[in-house]
Amino acid sequence: MRRVSKITAACAVTAALALTATACGESSDESTSSEKGQMKIGMAYDVGGRGDNSFNDSAARGLDKAKAEFKAQTKELTAKNGETPADREQRLQSLAEGGYNPVIAIGFAYKDAVDKIAPKYPKVNFGLVDSVSDAKNVASIVFTEEQGSYLAGVAAALKSKDGQVGFIGGVDLPLIKKFAAGFQQGVLDTNPKAKVQIQYLSTGSDLSGFGSPDKGEAAAKGMLDKGADVIFAAAGGSGAGSIEAVAGQKGAWSIGVDSDQALDPALAKYKDTILTSVVKNVDAGVYDLIKSVKDGKPLTGVQTYSLAKGGVSLTTTGDHLTDIQAKLDEAKKKIVDGTITVKTTT
Repeated sequence: MRRVSKITAACAVTAALALTATACGESSDESTSSEKGQMKIGMAYDVGGRGDNSFNDSAARGLDKAKAEFKAQTKELTAKNGETPADREQRLQSLAEGGYNPVIAIGFAYKDAVDKIAPKYPKVNFGLVDSVSDAKNVASIVFTEEQGSYLAGVAAALKSKDGQVGFIGGVDLPLIKKFAAGFQQGVLDTNPKAKVQIQYLSTGSDLSGFGSPDKGEAAAKGMLDKGADVIFAAAGGSGAGSIEAVAGQKGAWSIGVDSDQALDPALAKYKDTILTSVVKNVDAGVYDLIKSVKDGKPLTGVQTYSLAKGGVSLTTTGDHLTDIQAKLDEAKKKIVDGTITVKTTT
């Protein structure tokens, strides 16, 4: 518990700094000069913002690439824990009124805000990551999380000594259930005799399951006690606790999510037990939208980033997958050619 407490404390300090920077609608990072005709890009992050070494940081990489390539001005705002829907709406509205185009909302929690604000600014192009809006001027950037998770399930089944594996979801939501469904299917298709433990850390509107390393640790320890030796956590910041718990169990593996968590400085000490991470290349979606606006042909509607398009993938840091790579490649090929259809619900 002591080590997890340190992680939690560090997260709290980071969150406090983020809130200080954004409490009055200020940007966490803003270009101050604005030349005539210069592109202006607005980014609204989910809780945690830039520096979370996961979902938000992936989006930030796409923004950084576009900013450098197009010499754009940018403004970045970050959501706060416990804020109201009106706060998210105000954040998007402030960017639209500030002349930023596109305005990109990172995370499914922005859906209602985008649905309400985007129609009010028909000349502004909006992006929404991880959810779908029907507004005509919105590009809904979604990923086939279940496909990447299927490959993680194949890897887990092949690496597990006795077929006992676990899945920890941050919140019991449709998006996270896609991760669970793909993972479970991959495991059972590979080893029909395997057993998959599934647990969610919170439900409904309680999003604390995405930011509670102590809950992640407790869930992982419970699964380890029941015999699991590979645990996949799709739980945001809570995954740090799971990864730490797994590292304390000899012969056990953890699987990370969203970014290559073996390269996360805060988790570097556990990299030898991080089998792989299921990565969503949010940066590609963000960059593609910005480029389309720059080119005068803005993307709209649903933009799906699949396994075939490189939208999701497994990381290979540490070369832990080398002995099973051929089987993973075979599974990937079957998904891409349609031989395997991956479920989105358990």
